Amino acid sequence: MGIIHKTGCVLCAQNCGLEVEVENNRIVRVKGDKSNVKSEGYVCRKGMNIANHQHNADRLKYPLKRVGDSFERISWEQAIDEIGAKLREIVDKYGPRSFAYMGGGGQGCHFEAAFGVRLMRGLGSRYHYSAMAQEFSGMFWVNGRMHGRQNIHAEIDAEETDFLLVFGWNGMQSHQIPQAPKHLLRIAKDPDKLLVVIDPRLSETAKVANIHLPIRPGTDALLLRAMIAIILQEGWENRDYIEKHTSGIEEIRSLFIKFNARTAIQTCNLDYDQIREISRQFATRRSCLRYDLGVLMNRHSAVSSYLAVILQAICGRIGVRGGNIFHGQMMPLGSHTDERDPKTWRTMATNFPAVVGCFPPNALPEEILSEHPDRLRAVIVSGANPLRSYADTTAYEKAFGRLDLLVTAELAMTETAVLSHYVLPSRSGYESWDGTFFPLTFPGIFFQMRRPIIEPDGEPLELGEIHLRLADRLGLIPPIPASLYKAAEEGHNAFGLALMDYAVKEPKALGAMPFILGKTLGKAMGSVHLAALWGMMQTAPKAFRNNAARAGFTPGMALGEEVFQKIMDHPEGIWVGKVDPAQNLAEVRTEDGKINLVIPELRGELEILDAEHEEAALLPDPEYPLVLMAGRHFSMNANTLMRNAAWNAGKRDCTLMMHTADAEALNIQDGQMVRVTTEAGSVEIEVEVTEMARQGHVVIPHGFGMVYDGKVHGVNVNRLTKNTNRDWLGTPMHRYVLCRVELVDSASATS
Repeated sequence: MGIIHKTGCVLCAQNCGLEVEVENNRIVRVKGDKSNVKSEGYVCRKGMNIANHQHNADRLKYPLKRVGDSFERISWEQAIDEIGAKLREIVDKYGPRSFAYMGGGGQGCHFEAAFGVRLMRGLGSRYHYSAMAQEFSGMFWVNGRMHGRQNIHAEIDAEETDFLLVFGWNGMQSHQIPQAPKHLLRIAKDPDKLLVVIDPRLSETAKVANIHLPIRPGTDALLLRAMIAIILQEGWENRDYIEKHTSGIEEIRSLFIKFNARTAIQTCNLDYDQIREISRQFATRRSCLRYDLGVLMNRHSAVSSYLAVILQAICGRIGVRGGNIFHGQMMPLGSHTDERDPKTWRTMATNFPAVVGCFPPNALPEEILSEHPDRLRAVIVSGANPLRSYADTTAYEKAFGRLDLLVTAELAMTETAVLSHYVLPSRSGYESWDGTFFPLTFPGIFFQMRRPIIEPDGEPLELGEIHLRLADRLGLIPPIPASLYKAAEEGHNAFGLALMDYAVKEPKALGAMPFILGKTLGKAMGSVHLAALWGMMQTAPKAFRNNAARAGFTPGMALGEEVFQKIMDHPEGIWVGKVDPAQNLAEVRTEDGKINLVIPELRGELEILDAEHEEAALLPDPEYPLVLMAGRHFSMNANTLMRNAAWNAGKRDCTLMMHTADAEALNIQDGQMVRVTTEAGSVEIEVEVTEMARQGHVVIPHGFGMVYDGKVHGVNVNRLTKNTNRDWLGTPMHRYVLCRVELVDSASATS
């Protein structure tokens, strides 16, 4: 019998609570943790299989250096010294724009970001490349215009809503909100509630919905414009709400009041009368709207987000119970980086601005391969695998081959690590102190700090510790007096006083605070991440302190320490705060305090978003007659975090989904091998003929094609995605990739 630990899943953004049994330093049993107040014992099959994530044959144990075509083990001292020297040489010679950091903590380990971002900024760079800018740039950018801050996002109030309208979200498989399947089934089965799913294919969520609308791929924005037009033309809008809480309605009304919604809906391959009735119900019921990557990584991404907020706003559904509400935050996900501010950097070759402080990964290959004098020459990849996660693997391979310095800090020998000059072993989410800041609960604010439950094998370090050591080697940390180290050993009160005194005397202290905390308090605690949590609690902003007091913590100077200690006392996680639902709209940070309905930059694109223009744009390409959905959320993928294919043993986990009619037209049968070709490349994959697909629309999941223990499992869908197939913010159109499918003859398939 092993030891039972309370922890959390690191394989998706929900981080459901787990009870894990560890025996002989291995995870042997997993179940949902009923004491976790966020997940309440819920867990999906990904969480049940975390042992395959933690214990895998490709785990890294020691620092490695590329020598010729192979790697040699080196010491941490040599690794940090050589990387630091090379990085300093590059930045001194070519300037801070020559360096980029790619990381941020992924699905389960966000504390490294505090150190990685500080290392980047200490070198004068602002180039932070992140998955947030791979998927959500349009939505975040729209938030900045309409809500006043890019990191303020309204999520559905699943507990209280009576009508959930879904665009391109497969919550029965991908979750994205706590206990999503339970909420979706509850809503669909309640005769007084309604679940409507708009999705080209019959997804698992569409299957359980009360109404499924099989929209034509790529026409979500057109449908949203039509729905807004119907509501305004019929006079169903919430005029009191619009008057009190929005600005600009008269300026945008002309975009909808004479719009031909009937022809637009016809172009979407939907029924006008059905859409009219759904629009009426959305406007008059306690409704909310959720859209996901099916929209965000599709045509008109930013305009779709813009229209989605307009639809919610004119119906009075933002900031109210049962609608789309602003969650409280322990720590915002990203910063507000308005591209109109001259201080906001842009990429040099592709001219993309930062959104929520992050740059689009699709731009990175061009930024490296450019002949611009400020091109990227050094990249640190931290807890990410761009060779499988981001568009255009071929372009990435070429670009990474040109870098003067590529460093990967990772759990395993990933495809990105294989191309690196140095590979640094990091501890897993079960070998280190770590947590996440996904703000997905309401009205409570939940936080869980996972603690080490597995002893690491070899010499891996917390990712934050790796960044700290590099910062120290680069001279980014000011001198620290012995008295501060001594105070850290004496206790938090003594350390807090000594730290305040040091910060007053040392002008560079605030800019290097995560590193200072890590070197001093982190040494005493045995974790730089834990030290960062303590520091964050002591300097929490007023809004969080008010929310913490509302959750029962004692207001005043000692509140941060009280919250920290309670987090430490409850490994299952706690409510650290509670927002005031009655004041939810106070979260809006625009100049007038209202939701701004006018975005001048999007007006031109919106004006030509009609049936005529969309029909012309969507004409089939004879060379690539099918539309590929490159990436599918389902229960058998976990991005690139689950490398060992054994967790899907016996399951059909990486296939091309194709509709029966398309298969018959191409004389293809279920289970045969087919070749899928796009402008980016070709892959060969087993076909799965199913009515769940839509005619003319095929699907390949992401998170496969990884090389594990010397073998490749599945196909890498990003061999088929061109990094230049993107919008004006750099968001890839992964949900609208033109392709063709051909049967692979038996001779070529076996050769």
